[in-house]
Amino acid sequence: MEIESFRALLTDEGQGLLAELRDFVPGQELAVATRLRRSHPAELVSAAIGQARLRQRAAAKFGADAERMYFTPDGVEQATRTSVADWRARRFAELGVGYVADLCSGIGGDAIALARAGITVLAVDRDPLTCAVAEANAEALGLSELIVQQCSDVTDIDLTACEGVFVDPARRGGRGRIFDPEAYSPPLSVAVRAARAVPHAALKVAPGIPHDAVPEGAEAEWVSDGGDVKEAVLWFGTDAGQPHRATLLPTGDSLTGGRLPDPEAGPVRRYLYEPDGAVIRAHLVAEVAARLGATLIDPTIAYLTADELLPTPFATPYEITDVLPFGLKKLKALLRERGVGTVVIKKRGSAVEPEELRRKLRPEGVNSCTVFLTRVAGAPTMLLGQPALRPGA
Repeated sequence: MEIESFRALLTDEGQGLLAELRDFVPGQELAVATRLRRSHPAELVSAAIGQARLRQRAAAKFGADAERMYFTPDGVEQATRTSVADWRARRFAELGVGYVADLCSGIGGDAIALARAGITVLAVDRDPLTCAVAEANAEALGLSELIVQQCSDVTDIDLTACEGVFVDPARRGGRGRIFDPEAYSPPLSVAVRAARAVPHAALKVAPGIPHDAVPEGAEAEWVSDGGDVKEAVLWFGTDAGQPHRATLLPTGDSLTGGRLPDPEAGPVRRYLYEPDGAVIRAHLVAEVAARLGATLIDPTIAYLTADELLPTPFATPYEITDVLPFGLKKLKALLRERGVGTVVIKKRGSAVEPEELRRKLRPEGVNSCTVFLTRVAGAPTMLLGQPALRPGA
C-alpha cells in the first residue's frame, strides 16, 4: 500500500467505505469490489478492502480497538498484542517514568499502551507509511496529545529529555526470522547503548535469545499470554535483585530468580507438573521445583514430579496413572480398554509426532486421557494421566 492510498482512507469517502466494510466477509472480495467500484475509485476500493482484512486479522491482538485502527501487513504481524504491551506499560509507570522514547514504534501498539498508562511518548520510526498509520491510530483512539510521532532513523534521536526508552528492533529479514541479536535492526548493541543513556529502558528481543547474550546488569523477562510465550524483554534501571523473571498473563503473576542450581532427577511420582513456557525460557524451573518439593523426571527434561498437589500459577499439574516404556501396541490396548476417545498428546524429549501418533491410535470412547511422550532417566517413556484439580479450585 502506498502512502497516498492510505491517506485517501482518511477522507470522508474513505471513512464511508471502511464503515460499509465493517462486517466484511472474507472470500467475497470480488463481489464486494465489483459493487463498490461502481461508485468509488478502484484504487480506493482496493485499499479499503485491504484495510478491512487487516483489521479482522488484528482483532486477535488488539480486540475491539482493531475496528478503529489502521494497519499495514507487517504492522499486524510484528505488533505487540495489547495484553503484553499493557503489562510493559504498567511496569514503566510503576518505575515512575513519565516520558518514553518508543524507538522502532511501528504502527503504534506499544505507544498506545504507554499513553493509556499516562505516559507521554515520542514514537519514532523511519518508514513514512508506518508513521502515517501510527499517527492515524493515535488520533483514532484519542491519544494524540500524549503521542508525538517522528519519522526518523532511531539512531538520530536525542534522548536527553527522556526518562525511559523502549526499543522493538526488527527481527525479520528477507529470509525470515533473525536469531542473531546483532543482526537485528538496529543491532542489540545499539539498543543497549540507547538503554544505558536513560534512567529506565526495555528492549524487546526474541524469546529464544541465548542467556549469555543478555547484557550485564539487565533483568531479562520472559512473558507468556494464555500459556504461549510471546516475547522476552531486557530491562534496565529496575534495580532487580534477580537476573531473570517469568511473567504469566493475563494474571500478571511473576516469578524471579535465576541463581538456583538445577533440581535433582528422580522417579515419576503421583503428580507431574508442566512448567509454563516463560518459566522454562527464563531458566526458573528450579525455583518452581523448590516451591513444590519436586524433582525432574530426567536431567534434560523440564517436567517436574512430586507426591503432593500444591497450588502454583507457574506450572500445570497432572495426576499420573501409568508410567510405561513407549510402545504403540500397549498404548492402543490401554486406551481401548479404558474407553478413551479423547487423547491429549504432549511431548518433550521425544521424536514421535503427536498428530501421527493420534492417527495410529484411532481412539474411540467417551473418556479422556493425557499422554506425555518423554524420557525418564534417559529412556523413552509414556506417562498417562489427567489434569489434576488445583487445591481450592
